[in-house]
Amino acid sequence: MISLKSGTDIRGIASEGVQGEHINLTDDVIGKIAAAFVRWLSDYTSKPAGELTVSIGHDSRISAERIKSAAVSAMGNVGKIYDTGLASTPAMFMSVIDLDCDGAIQITASHHPFNRNGLKFFTKNGGLNEKDIEDILELAGHCEVIASPGRNVEKIDYMTDYAARLREIICSGLGKAESDQPLSGIKIAVDASNGAGGFFAEKVLHALGADVSGSRYLNPDGMFPNHVPNPEDKAAMASISEAVLESGADFGVIFDTDVDRAACVDSNGMPINRNRLVALASAIALEQCPGGTIVTDSTTSAGLKTFIEGTLKGKHHRYRRGYRNVINEAIRLNESGESCPLAIETSGHAAFRNNYFLDDGAYLITLIIVKMMQLRSEGKSLDDLIEALEEPAEEAVYRFDILCSDFRSYGQKVVSLLMDFADETPKCRIAPDNYEGVRVYCSEDERDWFLLRLSVHDPVLSLNIESAHKGGVAKIKGLLKPFFVSFSGLNISSLCREAE
Repeated sequence: MISLKSGTDIRGIASEGVQGEHINLTDDVIGKIAAAFVRWLSDYTSKPAGELTVSIGHDSRISAERIKSAAVSAMGNVGKIYDTGLASTPAMFMSVIDLDCDGAIQITASHHPFNRNGLKFFTKNGGLNEKDIEDILELAGHCEVIASPGRNVEKIDYMTDYAARLREIICSGLGKAESDQPLSGIKIAVDASNGAGGFFAEKVLHALGADVSGSRYLNPDGMFPNHVPNPEDKAAMASISEAVLESGADFGVIFDTDVDRAACVDSNGMPINRNRLVALASAIALEQCPGGTIVTDSTTSAGLKTFIEGTLKGKHHRYRRGYRNVINEAIRLNESGESCPLAIETSGHAAFRNNYFLDDGAYLITLIIVKMMQLRSEGKSLDDLIEALEEPAEEAVYRFDILCSDFRSYGQKVVSLLMDFADETPKCRIAPDNYEGVRVYCSEDERDWFLLRLSVHDPVLSLNIESAHKGGVAKIKGLLKPFFVSFSGLNISSLCREAE
């Protein structure tokens, strides 16, 4: 069971169709995990199973209905189960709040291929942590499942209520009623990636008067026939940029499969993702929290730090990769007395303090649309808000497969030796705020740097290189090649190619 753990999620192979990959999320396995969650939740809430209320939903994956049926059947001893059907991951957390549930289950595998699926769990305190997942999987190994006909299940349309909350945020932010149609006169294209995000176009934007005719891939299709459902993917971003330019939209939005991540593009089709998205979200968050701290992952650019601390007058706390890591760090900082309104990853996970520190792509985009409309009334645009952000001249990412079985120890050894290498190399300086791997500056102004880190889940070392100068990446790459070629346990072919 423990092999199914993927950070704070449970993930596995749920459908046939990929050569060499066979189903390990069987009905029996899902049943045991669902039964184990009930036992865990009963202990967590100090309630007997018969008094628990649990909600369950899913994204558009082809295995979703099978997995839901197996999970519901195994939770027959629960007092009440709300079946929300197609839903976003953030909505499943909000269902715990709005429906007064003790816990929630979302069936999703984010942006992963069609044959994958998994489970995410929530309580009123948010998503479960890694230790919680380990405990549930340990319990699952000993659970006996007694199937139930599901008389305790009620199907509900919760996404309509969730969409109403987002509409209220827009109306409140613009000081207008829904009947005023506050988004009239603006055209917004939405790319839902054939996931669960199609509701945003119809139930939020169109309902408030926006023209969404340039939208695409709103229909749920778990085979994801049009592009990878991932706002970090170049083809996905090209899709929404194309949709904006072809339709003449004022703004474009793209979601991943389960809508916990998002990105956007301006009217010129220019992507607002990664560092640009972090900058935009930071500007919005710090308006209500002057001088506050923004927690990001470790891969953010040098220009972003200057923007947050110089332009926005906030504080940038660069932490570890992994959305749960940045969220937990933001929560920790607030509990210690340091005001932190936002935790955000360059992947598109953004969690605001005033939204339960829930990483919610639809909530993020809702705030951005409010700000866009406010700026529009002043004759300004979102680009004006982040125009001071200095972006790198060049950047690159290289992934090195670790070829030995004890990949974690080997990867940590490579990182440690790279620190020694940096210490002995002229003009190299190890960053003082390393929370993950090693970040090394290669220039006095810190705009040329590299970061080597071990992947959160996979036997992979990731090398990020960024430079403020043309030819800077190649120069840093040339500096590092002699170091990496000495490791027989690494596949560094990506670094050795002449053309990247």
